[in-house]
Amino acid sequence: MKRRPLARSFYEKPTLTVARNLLGKYLVRERAGGLFSGRIVEVEAYVGPEDRASHASRGKTKRTEIMFGQAGLTYVYLIYGMYHCFNIVTEREGYPAAILVRAVELESGELVDGPGKLCRQLDISRAHNRHDLTLGKQLWVEDRGERLAPRMIVRAPRIGVEYAKEWAKKPWRLRIKGL
Repeated sequence: MKRRPLARSFYEKPTLTVARNLLGKYLVRERAGGLFSGRIVEVEAYVGPEDRASHASRGKTKRTEIMFGQAGLTYVYLIYGMYHCFNIVTEREGYPAAILVRAVELESGELVDGPGKLCRQLDISRAHNRHDLTLGKQLWVEDRGERLAPRMIVRAPRIGVEYAKEWAKKPWRLRIKGL
């Protein structure tokens, strides 16, 4: 299979545009047993320093400095001491924004729903933090030609960020309808 990672310019756009455009793309993971991939079917956007649901809302820290970095890099963190979450940095350097990949549909048809399950299934861990997705090595996103009409995308409030009050209600979780 030819590796066709998305170019950095894909990720340098506004976060909500990138989030919408990630739906239907494929997250590819290279492991010893070969290549494994899943169609991205749900994402969640975190946009800028004012977004109270974002890890970057309290400023740049050792943990969050990657969110202020180059678009197309990964931000992988651990929650509850046991689940990894895979995010993709977007927009321009210095502006903290990222997209959490929440669910993929594997080529077998299995739905891997939830960021922790996704990371377990594709063997993504903190070792992949700061990984450059544009290089096409170990982990990348590629376009296999699927186009989604706007009516095929469901927008909803983000999950698990109730502490962010009005920011939690933003319809920045996007999912392919019917999945």
